[in-house]
Amino acid sequence: MGGRRLLVVGLAREGTALARYLVERGAHVVATDIKPARSFGDTLAPLVEAGVELVLGQHPLSLLDEAEVVFVSPGVPFDAPFLNEARARGVPLSTESRLFCQLCPTTVVAITGSSGKTTTTTLVGEMFRAAGRTTWVGGNIGRPLIGQLEQIRPGDMVVMELSSFQLEYFHPSANEHVTECDPVWLPLLAGWSPPVGAILNITPNHLDRHPSMAAYIHAKRAVVAYRRPGDVAVMGLDNEVTRTMGRELAGRVRWFSTAPSGSHLSAVEDGAYLAGSGRQAVVMVRDETGERAVCRVSDIQLRGEHNISNVLAACAIADAAGASPEAMRQAIAAFTGVEHRLEPVAEVRGVRYYNDSIATSPERLVAALKSFDEPIVLLAGGRDKHLPWDEAARLMLERTRHVVLFGEAVELIARALERVGPRPPTFGPQLHRCVTLEDAVAVAAQVARPGDVVLLSPGCTSFDAFRDFAERGERFRELVRDLVKGR
Repeated sequence: MGGRRLLVVGLAREGTALARYLVERGAHVVATDIKPARSFGDTLAPLVEAGVELVLGQHPLSLLDEAEVVFVSPGVPFDAPFLNEARARGVPLSTESRLFCQLCPTTVVAITGSSGKTTTTTLVGEMFRAAGRTTWVGGNIGRPLIGQLEQIRPGDMVVMELSSFQLEYFHPSANEHVTECDPVWLPLLAGWSPPVGAILNITPNHLDRHPSMAAYIHAKRAVVAYRRPGDVAVMGLDNEVTRTMGRELAGRVRWFSTAPSGSHLSAVEDGAYLAGSGRQAVVMVRDETGERAVCRVSDIQLRGEHNISNVLAACAIADAAGASPEAMRQAIAAFTGVEHRLEPVAEVRGVRYYNDSIATSPERLVAALKSFDEPIVLLAGGRDKHLPWDEAARLMLERTRHVVLFGEAVELIARALERVGPRPPTFGPQLHRCVTLEDAVAVAAQVARPGDVVLLSPGCTSFDAFRDFAERGERFRELVRDLVKGR
């Protein structure tokens, strides 16, 4: 990297970590963010001390004059005007995660999907730790892995969650505008898939960022599109898009399915499936050498049918990468979930509060509602992602006592609830409209009865009021803790 002139666009977690990595290896690094300096406080001081040149509050086109590569943070839209200008000038584009995968000295397992990828990624990491492997988990979760690159050794295991925003740059089409560049960058511009790549499911998501569903699917496909001989794709058999995609792939494809024994989807010859039914069903893995039992469904501590699917996916992935059934079983038995995903927060006067702030799409809200048999007081809202709401609205009418709406999407969700009617006057939840999450929690606390569940499962992004879903979930925890204290 010595002497290279590199530009980093976007100074969230990935951009900050990458700028530091590059400058510490002798590159001349300019980092730019559209947000003004006051938005960052003192957080960028270490970059300045390390020698990174900062340009904040704007993206002047002059930054492209000498940049050999523009490294783009996931929060920057693919078609942002500044990036379009880079394309017009033939400047290569890449990302922290793409560079990490190019430089990583050991096996990478990468997981994507519209839902379930964080839980699955985290569980696969726990399976390899249970197997005694030094394991690094990151990508779209946790710390950017570029900062740990020097510590990763051959023989370690790297498990990455990759979002569609990251995977856009794993396609060579992201750089089809480049007609010439220094040969040192050519490997970074080629298509790349990991030795074990998984697509759990694909349903409408992020259509506020991707121009079409086809573009969204194309981005996801990168995780399996460029496999080499011996590489493995793991695909969800129960999802129509991944089922169709997987059946069109050359090379080895492993499947996972929650379908009951005897159905046309239950014939998993290579992958993970359920033998039997109900809580006594057995999680099995199968390949050409035979089948092996992992655990019973009753051993899974996570709520919801969708989490059984996540466990099966993790087993198929971990088995493909060499983990033993014993290590899988140990990890599953100990795994209680990930923050902000159907996370129990507290019980207050007989009412249990759950934080599912990760539910940033109606589909995730549906999965959350299906995870409870108790009466539900639902908190939903935020900023819509241009996704269909009818299925979620129907389930809200069936499974909740109260629906408490907040944020920008209040009227959009309210209209969806009206649209899927009519319903009898005695059927369906009482609807409450609020402005903020604070208001919504206060209303929920007033209407909830002992035995109810108050569920934050917004079905929308948090960007109308919070930095991300984690900040929203943390605020929900604070508000519930205040209830516990009687405030």
